[in-house]
Amino acid sequence: MSKLAYKRTNVYETADEKTMKNIFAYAERYKEFIDKAKTEREACAYVAAEAEKQGYKPYEFGAKLKPGDKVYYNNRGKNIYLIRVGTGDVKKDGIRIVASHIDSPRLDLKQVPLYESDGVALAKTHYYGGIKKYQWTTIPLALHGAVILGDGSKKEVVIGEDENDPVFYISDLLPHLSQKQNTKTLAEAFSGEDLNIWLGNVPYTAAKEDGDKTVKENLLHILYAKYGIKEEDFLSAELSLVPAYKARDIGFDRALIGAYGHDDRVCSFPAYTALLDGESQDKTVMVVLADKEEIGSEGNTGMQCAVFTDLIDVIADSFGTTSAAIRARSKCLSADVNAAYDPNFKDVNEPMNSTYLSCGAGLTKFTGARGKSGSNDASAEFMAEVRKIFNDEGVIWQTGELGKVDQGGGGTVAKYIANRNIDTVDIGVAVISMHSPYEVISKADVYEMYLACKAFIK
Repeated sequence: MSKLAYKRTNVYETADEKTMKNIFAYAERYKEFIDKAKTEREACAYVAAEAEKQGYKPYEFGAKLKPGDKVYYNNRGKNIYLIRVGTGDVKKDGIRIVASHIDSPRLDLKQVPLYESDGVALAKTHYYGGIKKYQWTTIPLALHGAVILGDGSKKEVVIGEDENDPVFYISDLLPHLSQKQNTKTLAEAFSGEDLNIWLGNVPYTAAKEDGDKTVKENLLHILYAKYGIKEEDFLSAELSLVPAYKARDIGFDRALIGAYGHDDRVCSFPAYTALLDGESQDKTVMVVLADKEEIGSEGNTGMQCAVFTDLIDVIADSFGTTSAAIRARSKCLSADVNAAYDPNFKDVNEPMNSTYLSCGAGLTKFTGARGKSGSNDASAEFMAEVRKIFNDEGVIWQTGELGKVDQGGGGTVAKYIANRNIDTVDIGVAVISMHSPYEVISKADVYEMYLACKAFIK
């Protein structure tokens, strides 16, 4: 091929022995994180603990910042900001921002979830984010979250991850009785109200002659005996059902990782580890791990919350300048996944403009739907700037869109950051089966994403 032509590089084709060891070692670090951080609450707690090991201190509004400070702001336990104040001139250089999200599609228990039907105790759910409902049936599910009791105390809940724990389940029809179901489309075969969780099957036998001997009553006694939870406590709870699977290597060569929640913790992990592992102290850096991206970045823990600009205001005030001046000079990588080219479903992708497994971090100029609706659409100038940074630092990267024009589309947090007058571009790891209970990524890509984040904040 001509030296003037553009060609993607497969990381594994060019990696030497040392690089291969680095790729696989970093993947093991990531697998530990993805298994322990299946919800935004767990991810926040994990990252805060890791940051504190590196000398980061909790930040409280009102405190001034100075060069060399390393702080984090834990926003309600579901959204975290890591800030390292550089020794360089923040008034001149602005802030290097890497923003990702730590929420993933899942099933949330409703506020009044428990009921019994025909001798089975079940719970009602409301799905969170974009899912294919049928994929969540007949798989082992774990219950994660927090319950605030009537006295104000908090109960953290993780049931189904330990091998000795029970798991939870959504039933589906057997093929022998599915003739009518099989005539429906995938979207119609299951409704949101069909995603009911199986919780128990034993009636409460300790009841007196005229007492309540239902399965639900037995379940309530179990919940109270083990966790001190009454039915009313579900009104002030955030409980989610997530796949009980562990991260596993995929394929004979172990090049890929299957896990729940790659979208978008596979970008969150490189974002914060690049900061904590980085050696350069010149640039002021902010790593944002946001909540609620899967439902529009809304609320006081989502990327649209004013806390983002509030923290930039703090930095500006600490150095005697304006937030507007800092934002105009800041640069951001919106670290979110893209859809990987799937050989089983070629027709939804345009091959020349797709991201491929093991070809490095995927730089995405625009996302959105159809006519780029809802997209940030980064400028050519900023694309060139980021491209030069990666090439100078030897990062292997590629570019790609989210499927064919008019096929569908999606969005990221990029537009909410760009709306604050900050140059922003999307970059992320290519994912197979995105939004499914078990997604797949390449170890090489998550490692190159890590190198890309390190190069950018350097």
